[in-house]
Amino acid sequence: MTLVETIKNSVKELIGSAVKIFPALLTSIIIIFLTRFAAQFVQRVTETIAHKTVSSKSLQFLMAKGASTATWIFGILLACVIAFPGLRLGDIIATLGLSSVAIGFAFQDIFKNFLAGILILLQQPFRIGDQVIVNDYEGTVDQIDIRTTEIITYGGERVVIPNSTVFTSVVQVRTAFNHRRTDLAVGVDYNTSLSQASDILERTISQVEGVLDKPAPEIDLVAFGDSSIDFIVRYWTSSRQKEVRHVQTRAIVSIKEAFDRADISIPYPIRTLYFYNQEKYNDYMSAPNNRKASSRPNGDNYEPSEN
Repeated sequence: MTLVETIKNSVKELIGSAVKIFPALLTSIIIIFLTRFAAQFVQRVTETIAHKTVSSKSLQFLMAKGASTATWIFGILLACVIAFPGLRLGDIIATLGLSSVAIGFAFQDIFKNFLAGILILLQQPFRIGDQVIVNDYEGTVDQIDIRTTEIITYGGERVVIPNSTVFTSVVQVRTAFNHRRTDLAVGVDYNTSLSQASDILERTISQVEGVLDKPAPEIDLVAFGDSSIDFIVRYWTSSRQKEVRHVQTRAIVSIKEAFDRADISIPYPIRTLYFYNQEKYNDYMSAPNNRKASSRPNGDNYEPSEN
């Protein structure tokens, strides 16, 4: 009888405890469900505000996700405090602090990329759609996430670069401005009139489709080459890589045609070779020794014996 009564009492206590804690558990569950809708609402409101105040799509995404995550954290902490009345908010924060230190050591690379991604989104050294060079990779920025930056190369390949690498590397943004300069090397024959060649180059490059009037093209003489006098044709175009390539192709074709009409040659590399009789001009032996050697049988060099 004693064992049965003990079991009955234990069951009664458990039921009583469950009855007491049930309202708190129910309230916590309701708070979790309400937190879901609250997070969605906060995210939509943040997206609307960010869309009006921030131009970067990646930064808009970061702000919306940050607001949603903060709402979820607040809701979960509130539900835990209500479900377990003996659990104080200070204890939860202390536990989270210790856990964050351990997690930080275990996932330091992930957090490093995360922080670098936030800094990139805030500073905006480049934007989605910009054409950049990062280390050995060149292409168009397709996506900037919290952890990585994705680049689509001109060959159609996707390159995923950790944000910490992007943040600490030299990044060349080729579309940072609307216009970009191209330097095109051209060589002419030494017999060419330099003033005539310069006038033809300036007139020709100004008429090429895609070359901008401002800044105006420039023609510079830069060097006496091995077989030519070298010019540099400097002109400005749109900064997009496709336009730069197309304009350069048209410029080369136009300059070649203009030089052909003016009878100006673009020379090949030239080398001058000299031929001479090596038996007549022997530089490594003196003339007396040559005569002495030739007077002996077979031209052999020998020293006479003292005996």
